[in-house]
Amino acid sequence: MPGTNPKSFFLAGFRDCSPFILIVVPFGTLFGVVAVEAGLDLIEAMAMTMLVIAGAAQFTAISLMQEQAPVAIVLLTAFAVNFRMAMYSAGLVPHLGRAPGWQRVLMSYFLVDQAFAVSLAKFEREPALTMPQKVAYYIGTAVPIASLWVLFSLIGAVVGRAIPPEYSLDFALPVCFIALSAPAMRSLPHFVAGLVSVIGALALGWVPWSMGLIIAALLAMMAGAETERRLKRGVA
Repeated sequence: MPGTNPKSFFLAGFRDCSPFILIVVPFGTLFGVVAVEAGLDLIEAMAMTMLVIAGAAQFTAISLMQEQAPVAIVLLTAFAVNFRMAMYSAGLVPHLGRAPGWQRVLMSYFLVDQAFAVSLAKFEREPALTMPQKVAYYIGTAVPIASLWVLFSLIGAVVGRAIPPEYSLDFALPVCFIALSAPAMRSLPHFVAGLVSVIGALALGWVPWSMGLIIAALLAMMAGAETERRLKRGVA
């Protein structure tokens, strides 16, 4: 249990999110490799990484660019993949919404899946935390993820062509999202949404430009919302 000093909460957040370093390192390296192989130069690859800081959206955009998809499709699909960040923000507002404006700007820039999942679990377990403690903890979770994502994207872009294909760095993406999503499956609507998203993504894999992912995500959200509505009606 950390002390009351915000610095101790920063360190606690860093510690709690540090296991994801095992995922971020190969994941970031892989993005650097893929971005350069797709035709981006070093500056373009790093600009994308530092402006977006969202692996799934970045990989999706690179994949569509390689397929010569229209710019509008690339932007729409990347936006749809990253739309979960809006839901993350809404989930954190009750805990961090009263922080000073400059801190909210900083936290929004560093909003990543791992920081959201770890921080929200902490805030729900310990609702008595003060605002400075919550902010410090959140920043602590984001630092190891965001900084290493940028660093190893750079390393991947610089030395990517020297990495043997048999290293199979692409394992990081599914492992990361399994680690994040599995603990969140805490109710029937969660399970229904997850199941529909998997089935939809597989069934719609033939749709051009990865648009099947967007359709699957919409179907999953509708299925989860409808399941929750029916459960509430049954309780009422």
